[in-house]
Amino acid sequence: MIDDFKRLKDALQRDPPPPDAHARHAALTAAMARFEENNASAPQGIAAEARPSSSDGTGPSAIWSRIMNAMKPTRSGWTPALAGGASLAVLMIAVVSTSVMRPDLFERRDFVPPPLEKPARVDADEAGGTAAKLEALPEENRVARAAKNEPVAQPAPQPSPAPMPQAAQDAMRSLGRFAPQSGTVLGYAAPDEEAPAPTYRDQGRDRFEAFDPNPVKVVAEAPVSTFSIDVDTASYAFMRARLNQGVLPPADSVRVEELINYFPYDYAAPDSADTPFKANVSIMPTPWNDATKLMRIGIKGYVPPSAETPRANLVFLIDTSGSMQAPDKLPLLRNAFRLLLTSLHADDTVAIVTYAGSAGTALEPTKVSDQAKILAALDQLSAGGSTAGAEGIRQAYALAEAHKVDGTNRVILATDGDFNVGIADTETLKDFVARKRETGVSLSVLGFGEGNYNDALMQALAQNGNGNAAYIDTLTEARKVLVDDVAATLQTIAKDVKIQVEFNPAAVAEYRLIGYETRVLEREDFNNDKVDAGEIGAGHTVTALYEITPTGSEGRLIDDLRYGSSGKPPAEPADEIAFVKIRYKQPDNDKSTLITIPVTRADEVASVEAADADARFAAAVAGFGQVLKGGRYTGAWSIDDAIALAEGARGPDRFGYRNEFLNLARLAKSAQAIAPLRQ
Repeated sequence: MIDDFKRLKDALQRDPPPPDAHARHAALTAAMARFEENNASAPQGIAAEARPSSSDGTGPSAIWSRIMNAMKPTRSGWTPALAGGASLAVLMIAVVSTSVMRPDLFERRDFVPPPLEKPARVDADEAGGTAAKLEALPEENRVARAAKNEPVAQPAPQPSPAPMPQAAQDAMRSLGRFAPQSGTVLGYAAPDEEAPAPTYRDQGRDRFEAFDPNPVKVVAEAPVSTFSIDVDTASYAFMRARLNQGVLPPADSVRVEELINYFPYDYAAPDSADTPFKANVSIMPTPWNDATKLMRIGIKGYVPPSAETPRANLVFLIDTSGSMQAPDKLPLLRNAFRLLLTSLHADDTVAIVTYAGSAGTALEPTKVSDQAKILAALDQLSAGGSTAGAEGIRQAYALAEAHKVDGTNRVILATDGDFNVGIADTETLKDFVARKRETGVSLSVLGFGEGNYNDALMQALAQNGNGNAAYIDTLTEARKVLVDDVAATLQTIAKDVKIQVEFNPAAVAEYRLIGYETRVLEREDFNNDKVDAGEIGAGHTVTALYEITPTGSEGRLIDDLRYGSSGKPPAEPADEIAFVKIRYKQPDNDKSTLITIPVTRADEVASVEAADADARFAAAVAGFGQVLKGGRYTGAWSIDDAIALAEGARGPDRFGYRNEFLNLARLAKSAQAIAPLRQ
């Protein structure tokens, strides 16, 4: 293709040979004779179906019309009025390329010529009909007939012309992707035949942050473990969506702590708002390893009375790009936000900012009491275009800041995470969101769809925006997040919550934090109030599990150092297994508060069966999640073992979440490793 263009360009720039005056005169005389002969024998009203032409007579349609008029189709083929078939092909290439193409397009492979103008239809009975009919004729005939003031004749019926010579077709194909088919000219369809864009579908391009399971640590070498809490649940909902399709989720999409924290647990709650949460610690044998134990740290957030719920200023930041066309994206998103409206107070405000190729405000801040106006704005949303997510985030924050209230100020981003216009770099977006949290506006993220789901970006934005991340795969999940758990989703009771555990080397030889790989902090970060951490919402429960190996156990995985310290482990306090410290800040305070909890043998039970139902169910989910990720530390323990343990620990299960988990675990036993390619 490029070679054709280069040769054409060289030919056009080369000085033409001097014309043969005799040949030129003979060709023009023959063409004009045929032209006059055709017009003289044609019926009246030829302009009723005028040939394509541009208004100034120099556009590509007008030139094409003149070429066609200079050629006479016959039963045996195309007879050019100019001498030589090869000359015709060269002339057509030159005319079309110089009229349609710009010089800078010679080297482009993706150039598609613009569509030709539609033929102008002229009614002979209209006022000024004679003038209109003349305008539709070629220049030479228009002048001649105007001078004689003659009516315009209809063309005589003509036989269908034979196909264009192959040489001309090849020339046109090299220029304009010529495809001689019904309803097309030079390979592009007439505007009224344009097919609607198909529904956006993608597959296998979901993006998750890659990580390895936390390693086993030796207490004598590294006795302290520090991490930020996590109340997100996106990983569980994404896993459920994949298993319901009969496909195993990608290993990096499985964050075990989010699977565990998807479920509510009946932990003891604080007595008043003065202490935003209460911590609970217990120890039980490990279901998948007789030589180790599980230490569970459970946190329960304070639940304020409904009368104490603060006002909310919410900005819905909605992705309306082309990738959101699928039924499990924008249509589900609309219904999810309708549910959220039922959970808000009448004097709360809602605004809508949308983004596709560009961003804009679809709804100015509106009281929830004017629900009809909000619903109308949601109903008008449609998907199309690219994804200018960064600009949408900027505008949403600006709108939230301009209408701040004394209460909850939050941007709720709803997207599949496919940012491809403007700022798309994750680190740049993280920095922007981190700065904006200082203004008192937080960011929560709701993920939708699969096939092009960017979980890595959404997790980063939620973590840096002092918010949470959820994945909405069904309307039932939308109800859980935005109705049943709306207080936990929207109302923050403690921020920058960090946990640090120091293990007693006299009691514990090794330990391993299960999950929280993307939330691990350095030891010195615990006391540094400048280091960001996770948030707890009203009524939230948070669970963390450590697998610990007691001293003297045969289950140790790491040998002692040959040249290690010869000092003996401390003997006191003898009954302490570990010491838990928790730091948090009040939502309106930048100085942290410390809570400490000693873990003793009084917190331990002797058997799995003796542990409470919540501890057993959390252990079953943790084991299942580890098996999905490859089971590096679970040995021969299987999904069947997880099902058996969870079945006996369902408890009241008010919303049926635990029973649903059992069904998902059964699906995982027969799920495919990868989805078949869509056709």
